[in-house]
Amino acid sequence: MLKIRIAEKSDAPLLSGHNCAMALETENKVLDPQAAILGVEGLFERPQFGFYLVAEVDGLPAATLMVTYEWSDWRNGLFWWIQSVYVKAEFRRQGLYSSMYEELKRMAAAQETPVCGFRLYAETENHSAQATYNNSGMHACDYIMFEEATA
Repeated sequence: MLKIRIAEKSDAPLLSGHNCAMALETENKVLDPQAAILGVEGLFERPQFGFYLVAEVDGLPAATLMVTYEWSDWRNGLFWWIQSVYVKAEFRRQGLYSSMYEELKRMAAAQETPVCGFRLYAETENHSAQATYNNSGMHACDYIMFEEATA
């Protein structure tokens, strides 16, 4: 049985573990575990920036994702950025992301502040993830992402 819930601070080790696993699998990057746990805990300390969802299958944590907020002055609403999506290998290709995305849409519709859309970014070579997002109703947009890391 699938249960999708908002994560609690006690889920921080699970969430940071998933973040470390995702970084290694998708980008071949080894994250500093201490920085990863502090980053997860930092969102719980600053709920105005976002939240996490956890999907459990028969009581076992199977997938997680994070949502952060971006205000759109063009649309007078929030974009919910979906980030740090991770589905444990044994639960992949079972519709967990799609179920979590549907839950996010339900949650967004109930918000007092309008949610004008959902966005995420995917690694250019992660074709499997891109297919999942396309199949969930999302599409690639016309923007290219730029970054300058300061830390």
